[in-house]
Amino acid sequence: MLNLLVAAEHVRGRFERICADFAITPSQYNVLRILRGAPSGHPRCEIARRMIDRAPDVTRLVDRLERRGLVERDRSAADRRLSLTRITPAGLELVERMGPRLEAMQRELADRIPADDQRALSRICEGIYGSDREPGGEEPPEEPDGETG
Repeated sequence: MLNLLVAAEHVRGRFERICADFAITPSQYNVLRILRGAPSGHPRCEIARRMIDRAPDVTRLVDRLERRGLVERDRSAADRRLSLTRITPAGLELVERMGPRLEAMQRELADRIPADDQRALSRICEGIYGSDREPGGEEPPEEPDGETG
């Protein structure tokens, strides 16, 4: 288990450095990635449910992204009480600019591990977090778009 934690911290550190180069936090990137796949937007509770790292205050994350013009909030036409957050063109552009660096990091790490071992590692990780359902049967966070386990 120690090796898993050390490897996770290594990957996290590299990811954090890439995010820092774009003046964004990993959690902010995660929000943008979630919203990229939802053109009509998501309410805060859905963003929180899909987060990889469970951010304690999604509202503040969204506030910071909104101040930078990377997301926008609007009321749902169906239910005016519901606030939906959508990614803006500037947010999409930032995610696109980050893509090559993140893909290069993923390729570099993947090149270190044979394909069969990558699949085995993915199965092992799914076995670890797949058994830890949230109270009420909530699923673990979805894999990032276009990325493999």
